Formats: sequence, structure tokens, C-alpha cells
Amino acid sequence: MPTLFDSLPLRGVTIRNRIVVSPMCQYSCDNGLATDWHLVHLGSRASGGAGVVIAEASAVVADGRISPEDLGIWSDQHGAAFEPITRFIASQGAVPGIQLAHAGRKASTWRPWAAEHGMVPETRGGWQTVGPSAVAFADNYPTPVALDRAGIQALVDAFAAAAVRAVGAGFRLIELHAAHGYLLQEFLSPHSNRRTDQYGGSFENRIRFLLEVVDRLRAVIPDRLPLLVRISATDWAPGGWTIEESVALARILGGRGVDLVDCSSGGNVSGVRIELKPGYQVPFAERIRRETGVPTGAVGLITEATQADQIIRSGQADLVLLARELLRDPYWPLHAAGILGVAASWPAQYLRAAPPGSPARVPLGA
Repeated sequence: MPTLFDSLPLRGVTIRNRIVVSPMCQYSCDNGLATDWHLVHLGSRASGGAGVVIAEASAVVADGRISPEDLGIWSDQHGAAFEPITRFIASQGAVPGIQLAHAGRKASTWRPWAAEHGMVPETRGGWQTVGPSAVAFADNYPTPVALDRAGIQALVDAFAAAAVRAVGAGFRLIELHAAHGYLLQEFLSPHSNRRTDQYGGSFENRIRFLLEVVDRLRAVIPDRLPLLVRISATDWAPGGWTIEESVALARILGGRGVDLVDCSSGGNVSGVRIELKPGYQVPFAERIRRETGVPTGAVGLITEATQADQIIRSGQADLVLLARELLRDPYWPLHAAGILGVAASWPAQYLRAAPPGSPARVPLGA
């Protein structure tokens, strides 16, 4: 079986190890444009040894942002802002990735450190939200406008246009965000999708929008580049989206050119209680991988080197995605290599700081 530091080929891209920087919103944009913050934030994780660095959820239309300070890729100007970032990530040996997203009924919210919470009113820079149905996420969220067929098709076009811009900006891996209660997952779950047309009701109807987006993305993304989809494997709520449906969806996605399913959970039902513990979502990735043969990524309270290595060695997942742990330590992959006794390529500028015994370590007096 492979280990945490074995490479992984996906289509024409080879990932140097199995460690991925999970997309993490930074709430630090001006009109959706990437800034120096993103260059330093994402670039430091690339020089820290990760195999893939995925930029945060990037809205395919302005109204698809989670907050007014979120990233976007709805224009060529937004694509151009990413170019120095992708160049630097690639120069450090990591694969630059991007997560394409629309926040749906959970859009137009205050960023986490704002004094206010919930929705940003239109009088203060917010906007009207949309969703599959006119069902609010929570009491402090307004009711979204239900998308009509024309609105759905316009967003399919927007996802495709964003993917073209992403490739042009230098991204070599595209992830589609269909998790955490955002628009594509809202269509999947009966809790948020009350439609009676061809996009609601049955499992086949609820997955239709996602499949239309996947088909368009696969048509415009070069064959050599991988396409990933992040899902919430369960709503953690009775009557909602289930792991059994996730298995069925993953099987369909694999047959439509999706190269890996990134397995998270929750986010679509307010107030749900989830028992958080190390690796609590890994069983979802393991089951989907085992029952469908589709490669998976595991995420959620993965913090220790031996833990991450065991997930890969045991065949529970093909990649591990770390979030908060990589905020705490951008050089976690290099430190993990030392713990596991694996040779790692430290940046030449940092060789003086490499642990004793590391290959090519520069003496302190040099």
C-alpha cells in the first residue's frame, strides 16, 4: 500500500505526496480579487511541502460569495490576480488547485471576526441570496429566491467560464464545491430542496444540477487536468442527505470524469450536533472508496503525522486534506516527514533549520 509521502498520479498531474492544503476562506479580498495575503498564505504552504495547495472557495458569480470579502473568479481580472500565486505554488513543487463555489442561501454573511453575525443586509453591501427553494438556512438568514430553470442554466455557464479562467490562471487541479450547505449541496438535500420540477424530489432529480455542472466542467477542462468534487457525505440529520446517497453519487461522478471525491460532511442543517473526534469523517472516505472504486480524500481533525500516514497505508483514502493544522503550522508536511523518517526536500533557504540528519542539511556555521 502507498504511504503518506508516495506520489499520486491523477490524469496528467503527479502529486508529490498525499498531503493537501484544504480550501480555507481568508475573508481578505477586495471585490473578490486575490491579494498579497493569498500569495503569502498559499505560497508558504507550498514551500512547506504540501502536495496540493487549494485556494479557498472562489465564487463563480459575485453573488455566490460567502461574505463580501471572499475570493471570486467571475471575471478575467479575477483570473489574472491568481497568476503570481499559481506560479509561486508550482515553483515550490506543489500542485496549485482552486475550489469553484457558489454559497447559495448561505451567501452574503459577515466574516467571522465581524461584530455582527448572520446575513449582511443589502444596505450594507449584502445581496439577495438564491437557492433551490425558498427555504432559509436559519432564523438570522433571509429566505432565498428559488432559482428558475434559466437561473440554473446561467450558473452552469458561470461554473464553466470560471473553470476556463482557472486553467488560464495556472491552476492544474479544479475542485467543485458541493458540500457544507452551499448551493450545489442545497440541491442534493431534501432539507433545502423542496422543488417539484426536474431538479427536485427523487435522488436522480436532486443530483441533476451537480451533474450538469460536472459535465460542463469536464468538457472545458483539459483532459490532462484532474477534476475533484467535495461533498458532504451526510447531513447528520434525519430525512436529509445520507452516506448511502453519497456512495451512489460518487459512483456516478466517477463515471462522468471526476477523478476524486473529497469527503466532508454537514453544513446544510442548522443546529445539528456532530460528535467531533480525530478522523471523524474518515469512514465516509473509506466507504465510498471501497464500494465504488473512486479515489477519495479524507478530511476532518487530521492532525498527527502517524494518523495521516495510517489513513493512506490502510487504504481509507488516497489523499488527506488538512485545514486548521496547516494554519497552525505551514511546514507540517516537512515536520511530518521527519517524524516518519522520510527524506523531505526543504527549501534551500531553510536548510539550516532542517532537523538533524535531514538530507542536504546545511551546517549552522555555513
